[in-house]
This record gives sequence, C-alpha cells and structure tokens, in this order.
Amino acid sequence: MPKRFRLTRRFPVAMTEDGYRKLKSFAREAGLDEGEALSFLFENFNSVIDEENLTHRLRLFNSELEARKR
Repeated sequence: MPKRFRLTRRFPVAMTEDGYRKLKSFAREAGLDEGEALSFLFENFNSVIDEENLTHRLRLFNSELEARKR
C-alpha cells in the first residue's frame, strides 16, 4: 500500500535565483509543484545523486559562498 502524500512541514527557504529557476523547471517538467518536487528529491536523494559529483560540487559551492553573499 503506498504511503499517503501529505505535506506536513513548512519552513522558510532562501534560495539563489539560479537554484529556484532550476527547481521550478524540474517541477514543471515532472508535473509537480515546487514543494512536491523538493519532497521527491529529498525522499529519493541517494538514488538521484552521483556521490562523487556531489562532493566536488559542494566543495565548490562552499568555497564561493561568502563571496556570493555580498
């Protein structure tokens, strides 16, 4: 029996413009709203990422983060 899909948590999120555009694009292509798309990505996180690529991209993002905040 499939789990009932309920959005039980709401939280304020700050995103970059690029990140939000990609989220909206992914959600539209998948036929989901943004909250459903985020739920899908995080519920299936290990299946949808390449761990080596994630580690590399995370290091790059963190190294640029302070400069991007200004």
